[in-house]
Amino acid sequence: MSIGPGDRVALVAPASPSPAERLATAVGLVSSWGLTPVTFPSATDTSARASYLSGTDRVRANDVQQAWCDPDIAGIFCIRGGYGTVRILDLLEVDAMANAEPKPLYGSSDITSLHEWLREQLGVPTWFTPMLATDVMDDELACDALRTAVLDPTSVRQWSSIDATTLVPGHAEGQLIGGNLSLLASTTGARRRPRPETSGSMNGGCIALLEDYTESTYRIDGYLQTLLRSGWFDGVTGVALGSWAECSPVEEIHALCLEVLGPLGIPIVGALGFGHGPGAHSIPLGVPGVLSAGHTPTLQLASGPDSRTPTLPSPGRQHR
Repeated sequence: MSIGPGDRVALVAPASPSPAERLATAVGLVSSWGLTPVTFPSATDTSARASYLSGTDRVRANDVQQAWCDPDIAGIFCIRGGYGTVRILDLLEVDAMANAEPKPLYGSSDITSLHEWLREQLGVPTWFTPMLATDVMDDELACDALRTAVLDPTSVRQWSSIDATTLVPGHAEGQLIGGNLSLLASTTGARRRPRPETSGSMNGGCIALLEDYTESTYRIDGYLQTLLRSGWFDGVTGVALGSWAECSPVEEIHALCLEVLGPLGIPIVGALGFGHGPGAHSIPLGVPGVLSAGHTPTLQLASGPDSRTPTLPSPGRQHR
């Protein structure tokens, strides 16, 4: 079941605040889709101590939890990234959120840590998407992709790009995980209560999606080393690289990933079109996927034994 006309959707800011004009644009955009936006306090708040935070940690955590637990909220838009989501993870009440009916949550960048938390603690899927109150919404392709993910989530099952390239050929199956590389590395210490029974799917493996923004090659190298040494790549069956907007040259980053991750002996594909770059895809996380690293690299959703569409992050369709 998809979100439909008239449904109430939450606009929350688990990380940094958004300019008032961007928030107004986000509200207008959601309304134009036939939805009813509900602006939570964090969306308009700013921390008195730290202007880079959209309100106190408690305010931001309460917004996420209340939106998740409110049965009248059909979906949650995290309107901007920045920094701060990791600060609220320990304030979220696992039992309360586990007892609520799951719903789709949209966001990327700093929201990566919340995606990981929801997957590991609750075992629910989410959506890695461009965010409403950012200039990415000026990109028609990215905006259309988000709208489709919200209103017609089962209509798109495969992703690629004209620049997609195979770095290590092969075929991989597993649960789609990951997101923003620097966030994954910086939150390795935030995952203290894992749920092993929800960590994989299909053959027990995971396909890692990795992208980043404004990072130099040596810093990307460091993030990859952190994840490798922490065991994050254990059980990863394939790697899909997205955009590296305003980072070092993509050829340099691909060469680094080949050097560092190549020894894992798993398929690696670059430039699959998700992340901070132009025309960014909206891709579900926490669902079974297939990575085809060949002449035409693609990432697609996997079909179950009965060939039906797998469970997607839509109201009433997730299972804990």
